[in-house]
Amino acid sequence: MSTAAEADADLATEEPSADDADSGSDEEPALSTDETFELLSNHRRRYTLHHLYDVEDADIGDLSRQIAAWENDTTPAEVTSAERKRVYTSLQQFHLPKLDEKGVVEYDERAGEVELAGLADDLDVYLEIVEGQDIPWSQYYLALAAVNAGLLAAVAAGAWPFVLLPGFAWGVFAVTTFTISAAVHTYYNRSMRLGRGDRPPEYE
Repeated sequence: MSTAAEADADLATEEPSADDADSGSDEEPALSTDETFELLSNHRRRYTLHHLYDVEDADIGDLSRQIAAWENDTTPAEVTSAERKRVYTSLQQFHLPKLDEKGVVEYDERAGEVELAGLADDLDVYLEIVEGQDIPWSQYYLALAAVNAGLLAAVAAGAWPFVLLPGFAWGVFAVTTFTISAAVHTYYNRSMRLGRGDRPPEYE
């Protein structure tokens, strides 16, 4: 989970991109891959989208209080004024205008209201969160494929003890391992989508 200290560095370390400066150009009909990754690269923008996917529209005060609660591992009612203000300032000055510019949210600065916009659907993607000693699913599937390929090669070569079972049985084993892995991956992906659950998928 991101700490409050790391969050305070948002405005100091993240500079507007060249795309941000070109405000006079026509807006793309859909977000590019680079734009998608850029928007999702900041945890406060991810938290904002997670909350809006759930409630659809929000007041910036309530939004900043909820994000501050996630950042400080507490409840919105227990968030201090200083914690909320730090989040409020970065949302107001940078993150919400950026999301609004890209057509992901509609941000009414005067009224302090935020809601999802048309291109929000382009960001309705899961984030593959890899923490601690976990490995990405892509590496897992490569390793599983290598193990199964080695197993089937040993069976084809008649190596012991693999010859104790017919080749068909080992083929079924290889297919079953991929099927179970795919099912687990599908369940994992659905649970890791923004907007699912009371807390962002990376919160834990």
